[in-house]
Amino acid sequence: MTAVTTTTVTAAPAAAPDERPRTRRSGLSPGRRLPAARLAGPLLVLALWAAASAAGRLDPAAVPAPWTVLRTGVHLWTDGTLAGDIATSLRRAGYGFAIGLTAGVVLALASGLSRAGEALIDGTVQLNRAIPTLGLIPLFILWLGIGETFKIAIIAIVVYIPIYLNTHAALAGIDHRFVELAEVQGLSRARFVREVVVPGALPGFFVGLRLGVTGSWLGLVVLEQINATSGLGYLMFQATNYGQSDVILVGLVVYGIFGLVSDSVVRLVERRVLSWRRTLSS
Repeated sequence: MTAVTTTTVTAAPAAAPDERPRTRRSGLSPGRRLPAARLAGPLLVLALWAAASAAGRLDPAAVPAPWTVLRTGVHLWTDGTLAGDIATSLRRAGYGFAIGLTAGVVLALASGLSRAGEALIDGTVQLNRAIPTLGLIPLFILWLGIGETFKIAIIAIVVYIPIYLNTHAALAGIDHRFVELAEVQGLSRARFVREVVVPGALPGFFVGLRLGVTGSWLGLVVLEQINATSGLGYLMFQATNYGQSDVILVGLVVYGIFGLVSDSVVRLVERRVLSWRRTLSS
């Protein structure tokens, strides 16, 4: 009897039609954040300024060389003039910014979370926005005098308007489905504000905060040239009377440094607070 040997043949799995590894498209994202990238532009301007001054392309009486401005700044600092004016300007800007920040956030919340608040507040703020803030200076001088109070009040107005507008727009842009979900979950008013409203409004708030910080410095430049006896604006105004362009440039450079540093601080805080977001900038 012949033994029959049975051989089991295992069929090979059919090959997939096309299993080439997918490659991630590149070139659409801005790429990794470069360290100290925002300093590249100012440093380029400084290099061009220095090169033009060294080549004799700029009139030293109109636009002094960077090293002349630096020497003037060091002299003003060592004799105490620049340090005192900077302290005065920082105090004015700080008080005005704090008042404007508080007013902008409170008004935005009252207007964005209540129809009655929106009816009473939003139209008034829009009207105030349409009036040039610096055009209010004569009226505020009549009301508050020519001392520190009217300067701080004008700075506060310059600051609160962009903070209100951007925060209010962010509140209005919160998806209504989140409100319905909060109602289904039975959240209280306080928890709704803390867990839904605040996270939803933070991106717009930080945009307004950056504009408000810049606005405080812009308003300060003008206000410190109106019947002031100290401050960077007063220093620049006095230098204009004596034709000291180097002193004027010292004041402008200090204002620019303050603006750049304050904006960078706000950006840093924004990235930390909104680290949960995945955006092009991150």
